[in-house]
Amino acid sequence: MSSPLEQLSAGALGWLGGNLDFFDPFSANVRSAPLARAKAALELALLCHCADRLAGPPQALGEAGALVRGLWQDPDLPRLFAEVPKYTSGYGLIYAALAPDAIDDAQVRAVLAGLDPAFLSPRGKSPYQRVEVRHYADKAGVRHTIEPYAELLPHSPLVAFRAAGPGEAPSGDGAPLTLPQAYAVTHTAFYLGDFGRTAPGLGGDALAHARDLVDRLLRHSVEHDLWDLAAELVLTQFILGSEPLDTPSGAAAVECLVRAQRPDGALPGRSAASAADPSASGGEFFRAAYHTTLVTALMALIVASPRPS
Repeated sequence: MSSPLEQLSAGALGWLGGNLDFFDPFSANVRSAPLARAKAALELALLCHCADRLAGPPQALGEAGALVRGLWQDPDLPRLFAEVPKYTSGYGLIYAALAPDAIDDAQVRAVLAGLDPAFLSPRGKSPYQRVEVRHYADKAGVRHTIEPYAELLPHSPLVAFRAAGPGEAPSGDGAPLTLPQAYAVTHTAFYLGDFGRTAPGLGGDALAHARDLVDRLLRHSVEHDLWDLAAELVLTQFILGSEPLDTPSGAAAVECLVRAQRPDGALPGRSAASAADPSASGGEFFRAAYHTTLVTALMALIVASPRPS
């Protein structure tokens, strides 16, 4: 019998592999706005990038990898970033950082040459935003002026955010943090820990605080069927050095995701409240389901794999 993590990853990867046409921003089936089309392609590239670094990359991602390699050599993909100026440099940097190996990188180099230098500086950015830019700039081999992680850590969401106490919850459902704050916590851990590849640099009271905050967020996510956030928080637990299935909150979150997973392998939305209607069209269901399904696959693959030595 397969483990819960194996069940989650196999099902999610199967659904993702069966819906690759919707990840292709130039497919006739894709009718969303340019930013959404580009975002889906970038998220698929992140999954492939992280999976390729595992000891045994899943064969189920072979066709996805081929799609990403083709897209990363297509000059039309960066043009989608340019259609939304607010995201041009950010998406361009991520695109360069996630470029697959062994491709013609002329297009990637052209995108890097067009980045706004101001985007690569700390000016006007929160500590969280600076951690994000530094992560992708370092991965892309781009010069920047963002502070070292050691200077950013004390001010980052993992350390600086405090869970709301009794009577001071930021939302009516008693959440420890607002939803944007919770995602800032998980993404900060992803960047500092390179999605499970390195230690995030926390120790002592800071590490204890981060683990406690994540535990509180996980328990709330399970209670309210916040599937997408639960998957991200389980991965965050792993990055912070815990074994999620050995913690009550992590084990409960994995069980919550198993219950939510459809027979076809999809997680039908970011939460039970926002789950796609079963009668939704293929494109509508994809837009509701793909992110959470992809994040669940990413989490299950990384958490089930041996930690890098």
